[in-house]
Formats: sequence, C-alpha cells, structure tokens
Amino acid sequence: MAAGQGFADRCLTDAESREIVGAALTPEEYRDKRVLVLVPDHTRSAPIPFFFRLLCDHLRPMTKQLDFMVALGTHPPMTEGQIGALVDMPRPDRERAYPGVSIFNHHWDNPDHLADLGTIGADEIEQISRGLLREEVPVRLNKRVLDYDLVLVLGPTFPHEVVGFSGGNKYFFPGIASREIIDFTHWLGALMTNPVIIGNKHTPVRAVIDRAAAMIPVERRCLSMVVTHAGLQGLYYGTPEDAWSDAADLSDQVHIVYKERSYDRVLSCAPAMYDDIWTAGKCMYKLEPVVADGGELIIYAPHVTEVSYTHGAILDRIGYHVRDYFAKQMDRFKDIPRGVMAHSTHVNGIGTYENGVETSRVNVVLATQIPEERCRRINLDYRDPDSITPDNWADAEDDGVLYVPKAGEFLYRLADGTIPRIPGDPEF
Repeated sequence: MAAGQGFADRCLTDAESREIVGAALTPEEYRDKRVLVLVPDHTRSAPIPFFFRLLCDHLRPMTKQLDFMVALGTHPPMTEGQIGALVDMPRPDRERAYPGVSIFNHHWDNPDHLADLGTIGADEIEQISRGLLREEVPVRLNKRVLDYDLVLVLGPTFPHEVVGFSGGNKYFFPGIASREIIDFTHWLGALMTNPVIIGNKHTPVRAVIDRAAAMIPVERRCLSMVVTHAGLQGLYYGTPEDAWSDAADLSDQVHIVYKERSYDRVLSCAPAMYDDIWTAGKCMYKLEPVVADGGELIIYAPHVTEVSYTHGAILDRIGYHVRDYFAKQMDRFKDIPRGVMAHSTHVNGIGTYENGVETSRVNVVLATQIPEERCRRINLDYRDPDSITPDNWADAEDDGVLYVPKAGEFLYRLADGTIPRIPGDPEF
C-alpha cells in the first residue's frame, strides 16, 4: 500500500498535500541523494506549479542534487517559454529561487541521449501479450537517469487508451523511452483495441511497462495524483507500482462517467492543452465506448491547426484507419512506426477490413483549422468549426446527442458494462 490519501467526493487542501509530501519524502530516504523528478508536459491536467515549488522547497535542503525532466514520450520538446509556463516560473525566477535546479526535455529520437538496459525476450513477450506478439523488445531510456540515485515520478493518473490507466511506470515507458518500446507498447494496445484496454487496471501493456521498469538500476518512487475538474482529489506516494495502484483505484471512481444509452452524435470538445490531433485524439478515445454503431463523433478543436507536430508527414501518408487495415497489410506498412499506426487506429476507432473493404464503426469528424481537403485525404470527415455552436448541443441529450465541453480525460462507458467489440476478437 502507498502512503497518502484520496477522496471521491472532495479535493485535498494544499495543507493536506504538503503534509503528505512532508511525511512521505523523508530525510532518511532522500538525504544526500541525487534526485531526478519526472513530470508531464502541458497536455496533462495537474497542479505542476504547486508541486514544483513544494518539491524544491522540501527536497533541495536535504538532497545533493535535484533536477526535473519532462516525460515527453514522442511529443515535441518544450521551449524555454513553455517550460516556464508549465511550472509557472520563468527561468530567471527559477534560477534566483532555486539555483542549481535544472529542467530537461526528453529526446526520444536521439541515440546520444539513450542508454541500453537490456532486452525482454520473445518468449516472455508472447506470454505477457497473451500470444498477440512474439518478438524481442529492446529496453532503452534517457541515459540521464543513470546519473541519479533516485528517480521520482510526479504525475496524474487517468483512464488511458494504450495502457488502461496512465501514471506510474508509464513515465519511464514511454515517457523517457526510445522509439522501439514506445512503438511496441502502443501497437500491443492497438491490437487489443481502445474499448477493451481503456479504464482497465491490469493489462498486458501495463505488464510490459512494469517489466521494463524493473530493469532500471536506480531507485524509483512515485507521487501519483488523481486530478478532476474540481482539483486534486488524491495523492499517493510509494513505489511506482504501489502509488499508481492506489491512484488507479480512485481514478476508476472519479474519472468514469456511466451512461444508460449510446449516442448517435457526440460533440467532443478539445481543451486548449491539446494542440494537435495527436493529443486531441483523446476526445475520441474517451468517448468511443458510448458512440452508437454508425454514429458520428466530432472532435471540436477550433484552435488546432496541425495533425501532429512530430508525426504529421507520416499520418498524411497513411491516413486514419481501423486496426485490421494495417494488421492485414503489415508488409505494405513495414516502414511505418507502429506507434503512429496505433494512434491512427485509436482515432479512427474500431471496425473491420475484409476483402479490401474498410468499414469504420464510427464516423470521426474534425472541426478544426485543418483544411477540408487534408481531412478527407487522411480518411477523416470534416466540419467547419464556425458552423458549430457548442451551447446549442448542451440540451439535446434526450435526442441521442451527447455534448462533452472538456473531453479527453474522463472516460464514458455504458452502465450495463457492454463495450464495442470487433467480431472474432478474443476476450481479454
């Protein structure tokens, strides 16, 4: 069990958070150690400014070194201005208040920044993946980790399309990992499909991530947060496995919205923190389980101008498709990173590909600044965002319409427990 506490019906006060941190991060564990804190980027809701100051004030006096790294996965590196906004403290102010504390980006695609920790063997992968994949998986991550005595994960836990619930060791893999394991874990999740994975605590993808994290030759600890629209409702400290487990249990209570019916039309509004479809795709992932067969989901993001700042050229080439469009033509797509294909299938949603005919269960529509021609070229539908007045959707739920004003973090499920499935897929 992890230290800390959480509530389904109220938020923690700042004083309670300080008390948890003060009691859990003890001098006995941290004195004279070099400590690296892993934090999320701006695409996750979390009180990072509060905890940045709290950890600096609490840990700097007792540690030999304290630094932070943004667990970007394959997201673009943050600019100095973005990092300042992330912690709500520009660099000059940080240098005055906390001299010697650095904040690093992760560079997933630069071999010079990566260390090789070994390999998970094919037999073990076959067992963990329940026979879906059999291959060796190289385990590499940011080599800065090896310069520290202890790595502390600081991040929120939400239902997640690839791993079930985010947080914990996910801040290592894919957070500060190399492309190989990022692509592998995302493709494994895609093979199982989003509706099967999301909101489930124990999944094969989580097992792979935990197995890889066990290979890190540095102490690992975690402050796992549970954040809702109301604020911080849970904070747990311990090993990444234990802190995440308690956070996932609370997330299951506060982040899942149950509906009595499915919906023919869904307006899923992306918050500003999602600045491309690569991140705004979560507006589909979290709502897919309650869209009716043949229904329509609109990703309403009038601020978005790009498909993906990192992978846009690849997505322009392959488009958005159901899983089997790729899985049944892997020779055709053998040069495409499987993590990008996984994103493609998650945004498109489940469906079938038989005899060269692709059938998507849901029609996904982009209401963004991405031009109509490009939307249709990548196999997504288009709607002029200026033609949509979100307030007009708010009172139409009884007519088979669902309006979600801030989508991407809360999972929507049917109350009777049914989930969309592809005929013939195994049960997990």
